[in-house]
Amino acid sequence: MRRVVSDSDTVRRQNRGLVLDALRRLGPLPRTHLARETGLSHATITAITSDMVAQSVLCELVETNPDTKGRGRPAIRIGFERHAGYALLIEIDVNKVRCSLIDYGGTLVDRVESLLTPETFDEVTPTDFLDAHIANIQKRNPDAAARILRIAVSVQGILDRGSQSLKWSPVQHFAGHNLVAGLEERFQLPVVLFKRGRLLAEGMHWLFPEMHDANTATVFVGATVAMGISLQSQSGTREGDTATEFGHMNHIPNGALCRCGMRGCIEAYASDYGLLRSAYGVPDKTPPAPAVPANQYAQLIARAQQGDRDVIHAFNLAGNALGTGINRLMAVFDLTHILIVGPGARAFPFMRPEMEASIAASLTARVHGIPQIMTHEDESEPVFKGLLMKALVSLDQNDFAGMPASNLSMVP
Repeated sequence: MRRVVSDSDTVRRQNRGLVLDALRRLGPLPRTHLARETGLSHATITAITSDMVAQSVLCELVETNPDTKGRGRPAIRIGFERHAGYALLIEIDVNKVRCSLIDYGGTLVDRVESLLTPETFDEVTPTDFLDAHIANIQKRNPDAAARILRIAVSVQGILDRGSQSLKWSPVQHFAGHNLVAGLEERFQLPVVLFKRGRLLAEGMHWLFPEMHDANTATVFVGATVAMGISLQSQSGTREGDTATEFGHMNHIPNGALCRCGMRGCIEAYASDYGLLRSAYGVPDKTPPAPAVPANQYAQLIARAQQGDRDVIHAFNLAGNALGTGINRLMAVFDLTHILIVGPGARAFPFMRPEMEASIAASLTARVHGIPQIMTHEDESEPVFKGLLMKALVSLDQNDFAGMPASNLSMVP
C-alpha cells in the first residue's frame, strides 16, 4: 500500500511540474492549451489547475475574447499567482552589486544597487555586506518579507566543489567566504550560487527562444572575459548550460600579466585593462588596475572610430585572443553561434577581422564554416533573466509541484 501511495504522489508531482513548466515557458495559457503542451488529459489538467488555484499557487485570468467583441463566454487563462512567494536575486559584478526582489510571477518588485570598489571588502565581510542589502530589501517590503522563499546569487570566479563559496574571484577579497552557509544561517532560507557565465547562456535562451536549438557560446567582454556554453543533445533536446573559465584560458605562454596572477590569459588581452595596457603601450608585465572606470572603454571605442592606430591595434589583439580561444573550443564543442555581450559588443567591428581570421584557422571551421557571430550590448539583461528563471523554476519544482493535494484534486 505504501508503494502505491508513493507512486501516486510521484505521478502527481510530475504532472504538476509539467503544468508549471509549460506556464513558465509560454506564459498564461487556457486549460485546453495546457493539455496540448503537457500531453495530459483535460480531466487531469482541470483537477491540477483547480487544486493549485485553491492553494493560491495559480490564478485564473479572465478576459473578454477579442474576436467576439465582448459577446460570448470570456476566455480564461491560467497564470501564476504573483503573491504565492518571492525570491531575492543578488548580482555581484566587479564594479557593483544589485539586489532585486521578484514575485512568483517574475515581476520586479524592488531593487537596490550600490557600487563596489577594490576596498569594499577590506572594510566589511562579503556576508555582512550582503546581509545589509537583504535586510534593507526586507525592511522596504514588509508584506513580501515573510514570503521570501529563495536567495539566488550571481558570482564571477571559480566556485568550490560544493558551490558554497568562491575559490577565486576578480572581486578583490570576495573569495574564501562560505556565502551559502553564512546567509542561510542568518535568513533561514535556501541560498544558491550561480556562475555568471552559466547565467549568460541560460538567460539568452529565455530572451531569444529562437536560439533554443543552437549550440551557443555567449561571451562577455568588458571588465573581465567570461563565457557560458549552451549545447543540444543528439536527440535535439537541451543538454544543459555550463560556465567555462574561458577568460583564463592561456592565449600566449608567459604572456601579458592577468588580473588573476597568471600570465598569457585571454582576459589579459581582451578585457578593459588589457585593452588600456595595449593602447597606451604599457609593458604587458605591469600589474593590471583593480578596476577601470566604465567610461574609459567608451573612450577607447571613440578613439578607434576616429582612426587611432594604437587603439585599433589593441582591439585587433583582443579579437585575436578571443578568436584563438574560440578556435580551441571548437575542437571540443560543435558551436553554431557565438554571441558577444557587454561593452565588447560595441567594439566588435574593430575586433571582428582578427577574431574571424583566428576562428577560420581551425579544422572545424574549415569543415563547417565560421559560427554565426552576433552581438547584444546589455549583458545585465541575460544575466538577470537567467538568475530570475533559475530561482523561479526552483520554486516551481521544489516548493509548489510537491505540495500536498487539497480535497479538490481527485485526479493526479
